[in-house]
Parts: sequence; C-alpha cells; structure tokens
Amino acid sequence: MTCPRFSGAWLALTAAVAGCLVGSPLAASAQIAVYDPAVTTRNTVTAIVKESLLRTQQEQHSQLRRMAQRLSMFTDLAKYSILDAPRWRIHDFENPDLLAVSRALHAALNYGDAAGAAYLAVSHPVQTAAPLLARLGPAARRLALSRLATLEAADATAIAAIHESGRLRLNGRRELAAIEVLDAHVVDPTLEQSATAVLDKISGAALIAARQRQARTQLLAAIVEQLLTDSKRARDTDAIVMNMQLTAWRDGTAANEAFVRGSADALRTWRQP
Repeated sequence: MTCPRFSGAWLALTAAVAGCLVGSPLAASAQIAVYDPAVTTRNTVTAIVKESLLRTQQEQHSQLRRMAQRLSMFTDLAKYSILDAPRWRIHDFENPDLLAVSRALHAALNYGDAAGAAYLAVSHPVQTAAPLLARLGPAARRLALSRLATLEAADATAIAAIHESGRLRLNGRRELAAIEVLDAHVVDPTLEQSATAVLDKISGAALIAARQRQARTQLLAAIVEQLLTDSKRARDTDAIVMNMQLTAWRDGTAANEAFVRGSADALRTWRQP
C-alpha cells in the first residue's frame, strides 16, 4: 500500500518537470509558422474593398452635404421674385355708364358663355330661309346655302372664341394666385425647405406650366377657326366675282349683239314727235 505522503511528493515533482518542459526552448522550437497564399490574398482584397467603400461613403456624404446647402446661404432669393406682376384685365360689365346694351357679352368675355346667348343677343339675326329656298332654282339655292353656311360658321366660331376667352381669363386669374403662392415658397430663405420641398415646388411649377400650355393650345385653336371662317368668306366673295366675269365672257357676245340690234331697231323706228 502506497504511502499518502509519498504519493503527494511524486505528484508535485511530476508537475514541476512538466512545467519546465513546456517553458523550455525545446518546446518553443516545436511551433511551426504556416503561410497560406490564398488566405493572405483574400485578406488583402478584403482590406482594399473596405478602404474603397469607406472612401466612396465619405465622398457621398460630402456631396450630400453640399447638395443640402440652399442658395439662400449665399445670396438673397428675393431678387428672383417679380414685383408688381401684370394682372389680368377684365371687362367692367357691372358699370352701367360704360356698357348699356352689351353687358352680358362683356360678362361672357370675363367668365365664358358656352351657349352663346350673350353673343346672339347682340348679333343681327338671320331670317328663316327654309321656305324661300324651296322656291329658288338650283344655282340660286346653292348660292344662298353657301352664304348661310358662312354665317353659321362665323357664329359658331365667335361663340366658341368668346367662351374660350372668358374661361382663359377666369382660370388665368386663378393661376396667377397659385403662381404668387409658389413664388413665396420659392424665395423662402428658411432652412426648413428641404430637398423634398424643393421637388414639390418644381412639380407645382411644372403643373402650372402644363395648364398654361393647354390654355394656349385652346386659344390658338380658336384663332385658327377665326382664320378659317375669314378664308371661307373671302373665297366665296372671289368665287362670286369670278362667276360674274365668266358669265360676262360667255354671254358677252350675244348680249352685245342683242344690245346692238335693239339699239338699231330703236333708231330705225324712232320718229320725231
């Protein structure tokens, strides 16, 4: 049977020898350095990519800071605002001293009149031609119908132009109020006007511009209709003049001969009273 005292001393001696062996140069020489080219290359590439991403993020941050700076930090935005902008001219149709008989027409020029009642009230009426056309010959009926068509085209064009002019004048006053509000927001120097607010103002300006282009298109269409009506009227006049000339050339010889024969007969049969 082993003595407990001897066993404890043996264990202490074994532990001391093991500690000396671990800390000795012999144990240190047993550690081998391992070099893996793939791992080294991967770590190098990773470090380069991280550095590039960091540099890109820094540049983006600087760019965003520059973009966030408003123009109001460098100059006064009020100089871009137009003071005393021209106003829409309206017809004073409520003044009885200026307009006595055409008040409704001038009101239509301010607000529009789709039915054309104001225009027809001050226009010279045309009599009903249907009963008379049935008694005319083909040539005369064709001439009367062309003149009546010119009158109807002129009336329709005038009614549409008056209505479009009134609607444009009314909407123009509303657009002017919207432009003034947008102008106040544009020249606002406070830093609360963020990039999103600037984009909203750009969108509002684009919307107003689109409506104005649409209004100009409608006005140009009305002008073209007026020109077409005037062209038809001028063409009808030229056609009538040309027909009269052609008739004179066609029947001129016979008319002259008849005139000469009639004059000769009158002279031959004339007697002194």
